Amino acid sequence: MRRRARLAIALAALTLAARPLAAQTPPAAPAAPVEQPAPPAAEPPPPYEPQLLRLAEIIGALSYLRDLCGAGDGATFRAEFASLMETEGTTTARKETLAGAFNRGLRDYELTYRACTPAAREIVARFLDEAGRIAKDVATRWAG
Repeated sequence: MRRRARLAIALAALTLAARPLAAQTPPAAPAAPVEQPAPPAAEPPPPYEPQLLRLAEIIGALSYLRDLCGAGDGATFRAEFASLMETEGTTTARKETLAGAFNRGLRDYELTYRACTPAAREIVARFLDEAGRIAKDVATRWAG
């Protein structure tokens, strides 16, 4: 029951994190007038980018480890990531970066764990806690 409660809390926090965040960054200070127009630059990543990439890695690892350990809810984590990617993947490059983080998390643990072990269960518990903290932090700091 305790694991289910943690999973429910983590998924609820992930759902909060899946809200549109990029459009809600703090307003920038007014720029000084420029005489010549600057060439178009790539859109800078949002200030919560490192946290978002870590969350994507964790979701990737959880999607593998939860199925490996018999929880059978890896598809739920993949669906949460798809929702996150739909919300935050504003450009092709950004989608690739997020997908790369998810795949890195999944592959790293796929290479390390072939069977569910006590260590794998501990990692799952820690990742659920960390994902919840990250999602809550990003949602409270950057969501409307």
